[in-house]
Amino acid sequence: MKVNIFNQTDLKLREYEKIIKKIFKDINLKKEFNLIFTTEEEIQRLNKEFRNIDRVTDVISFANCDDPNNDMTNELGDVFICVKRAYQQAIEYGHSNTREIAFLAVHGYLHLCGFDHQTKEEEEIMFSKQDEILSKAGILR
Repeated sequence: MKVNIFNQTDLKLREYEKIIKKIFKDINLKKEFNLIFTTEEEIQRLNKEFRNIDRVTDVISFANCDDPNNDMTNELGDVFICVKRAYQQAIEYGHSNTREIAFLAVHGYLHLCGFDHQTKEEEEIMFSKQDEILSKAGILR
């Protein structure tokens, strides 16, 4: 799987780019997606414009198609990660910035693939898949 990474912040995020590429290289899907590191202002704007929620969030995903198995497009969509919010959450949850960024990237990717966590059952499936992907990449809590 190919991940196109873009940095809209003034932060140096090279170390995260390497880890994200490592996480997704073993996923056997002939698709790609864009991962965009962004600011609090930009993610709040996106959240307000597309979800009608006027606040900063950690990650937001925009799928190009409702069916990720659709062969009409090679690109799954875009995942935006608010780096400063990720850093705050890493402190709150007691793990590294790297683990939080990796978690958010996988979480956003799974949303692009059609996973959700609106119900307890959906949450169990999605979170199990997140843990599986992160564990394979050696990223543990």
